[in-house]
Amino acid sequence: MRAVIVDEPGGVESLDVVEVDDPVAGPGEVVIDVAAVGVNRADLLQRQGRYDPPPGASRILGLECSGTVAAVGDGVERWTVGTQVCALLSGGGYAEKVAVPEGQVAAVPAGVDLVEAGGVVEVAATVWSNVFMVAGLQPAETLLVHGGAGGVGTMAVQLAHALGARVAITAGSTRKLDACRELGADIAINYHDQDFVRELRSATDGHGADVILDNMGAQYLTRNVAALAPNGRLVVIGLQGGTKGELDLGVLLGKRAAVMATALRARPVEEKSAIVASLVENVWPLLADGTVRPIIHSTFALDDVRAAHQVVEDSTHIGKVVLTL
Repeated sequence: MRAVIVDEPGGVESLDVVEVDDPVAGPGEVVIDVAAVGVNRADLLQRQGRYDPPPGASRILGLECSGTVAAVGDGVERWTVGTQVCALLSGGGYAEKVAVPEGQVAAVPAGVDLVEAGGVVEVAATVWSNVFMVAGLQPAETLLVHGGAGGVGTMAVQLAHALGARVAITAGSTRKLDACRELGADIAINYHDQDFVRELRSATDGHGADVILDNMGAQYLTRNVAALAPNGRLVVIGLQGGTKGELDLGVLLGKRAAVMATALRARPVEEKSAIVASLVENVWPLLADGTVRPIIHSTFALDDVRAAHQVVEDSTHIGKVVLTL
């Protein structure tokens, strides 16, 4: 089969489409004929040599996909050949076929086509597991999302808005701010020329954010803690702004607040399967009735993977970039 590999870490030129052996369904696994796969920032980090796959995972890039079940391994009872599905992966999505544990597979949501489904699972799982399962965002609370116009951001805005929370976002252009408002953001802050702590406090009468979903890490740590409301929860899911920062425990203690950091990719199969099951129960109905929708910025053929990575690297996109096969 054809797949994308990285022989030497580097820029987009390090991405190559080559022939590799087809995967085989092991016990409890299904093999999917891939129709589409989302391009995530984690893929860029892996390409750059900054985010290795967990032990035992495929070194082929790709953390989500959609397609059709092509084969099932021993013990698989939930899925049959020919079923259209989408899946949360530990790797291997940038390929014509991928093997995945059956618990990480879900039926394509009603009303969502295969291309859209290729870019929905990873962002939905990231948002649902962190904002709702870990941080416990409640209706009428305020959520602050950094990078609101990206794949994770556009999903977070929609889900939080749909479930009754007030949503604040940061983004870097008027076009992105406007797009987030259209998706349900109540407060839109341009991080280039506005102080998000001051703007958020002004818009919330000094309260701040009950939950913050952060992709920046160290660069925003001090300001994120300052922006937290009493009993607030900061969830760090990315380290674009560095790994080491200074944390004032006195401020955190005074707010009775919490700082958490999570990663989805390296979690055990049982945990990822539980997240996917929760998505099907809680998020898929919102996709089916159109309350939440996949935001697809652009699609590229697998042979154009370098161009797809460049779009994400340049941060010119709103929503997801998807590779199609």
